[in-house]
Order: sequence, then structure tokens, then C-alpha cells
Amino acid sequence: MRMKAGWRAMETADLDRVMAIAEIVHPDYPEDRAVFAERLALYPDGCAMAEAFGADADGVGIGYIVLHPGRLGVPPPLDSPLGALPESPDCLYLHDVALLPAARGLGLGVAALERMDALAARQGFRWLALTSTPGARAFWDAQGFRPQDGGAGLAAKLASYGGGMTYMTRPVKG
Repeated sequence: MRMKAGWRAMETADLDRVMAIAEIVHPDYPEDRAVFAERLALYPDGCAMAEAFGADADGVGIGYIVLHPGRLGVPPPLDSPLGALPESPDCLYLHDVALLPAARGLGLGVAALERMDALAARQGFRWLALTSTPGARAFWDAQGFRPQDGGAGLAAKLASYGGGMTYMTRPVKG
């Protein structure tokens, strides 16, 4: 029986699973649990869990996505609290998406992007933004995201993530 999966709203009780998934998927980009807890508290509409169903996997968290309003060209540094959502946001920023290896190939990445587009459209955002890791760059390119050059200030923020990071944007399709 092939595993099925879907997205649901994230809850505070999911944060331990989020951290476990992050340790597996993003070992080179560690973030404190408090960063995820703050994003969930500030913008729960943008936080979701991917769950597996079928066989022995009913309700097992296999991924997550964390989004929040942002400002184009101004991504938050890695592992840093926001304090508050920005005033006059002009984009929906993808803070993090992580899918366990068993979740890949189930369409969850594309479904997460569709979720992101729909949320952005409902809330009046015209742009999506993210910081891509080197390994995810080809996926974001294929989804229509394009690199943006933001000068020395943006380069300094991207440096907090490590080498090879790319700040990318795409118009909302919703």
C-alpha cells in the first residue's frame, strides 16, 4: 500500500516533531526551538505539518512548512527571533520547509507551494520570497523563483546561513 500524505495546521504540540525533522533535514542550518515557537505564535496561518497516512504511518509527521509576512530583500537571519511581524509587509516569506526522505515524491513540495500561493493571495501579497539552500535551488528554479541581488546588506544576512545560499522571489500565482 502506497503511503499518502497531506498538510494540516501546525499546533504547539508539533514543535518537538518539527525539531526532530529539522535535525534530519537541515543539520547544517540549526535553529532553536524558540524560533519555530515564535513563528507559530506570530503567524499560525503560515505554519503547517505534513502527515503520512496508510500502512503503519497514520498521523506521523513527515514534514513542515513555516511562512510569515516579510519585506522584499530583507530576510531574517538564521536562528533569530523576529520579535514581531514587520510593519507594511510586501511578501510572504518562506522561513523553512522540510520533508523527510520518506516524504519525497508524494507531491508535498508542490502542495506546500500551492498552500503558500493561496495564503499569499488571500492576504493580499503579490510576492513570495525565500532563501534557498544549495540543495533545494533546482526545485525553486523549477517553481519559477528567481534569484534577487540585494547588495551587501542582503549578502551579510545570507552569510549567517553559510555558503551558497540564494535569496529568491516569485510573483504570487493565486
